[in-house]
Amino acid sequence: MKAGQVLVGVVAAVAVMVLLCGGGAEAACDATQLTPCAGAIIGNAAPTAACCSRMKAQEPCLCTYARDPNLQRYVNSPNGKKVMAACKVPVPSC
Repeated sequence: MKAGQVLVGVVAAVAVMVLLCGGGAEAACDATQLTPCAGAIIGNAAPTAACCSRMKAQEPCLCTYARDPNLQRYVNSPNGKKVMAACKVPVPSC
């Protein structure tokens, strides 16, 4: 294999890695991942382990959700804040 072919292969591999890694936390933001928390945020159920796990995974996205007119009422609600506290996820200060 020639040096030029190796270089092209390395550049292609790096490009694929950059595309797969994408834009960091923003790329992983998906409010539907918080579905296990619905009973706790909308109702008065205690947050489940699945809810807390997802809440922690989505923590970098909470400011994005707090700015979204469709989601902010859940993030900023008293129950939303209770769920964050129970899951030991800091309430975002955006």
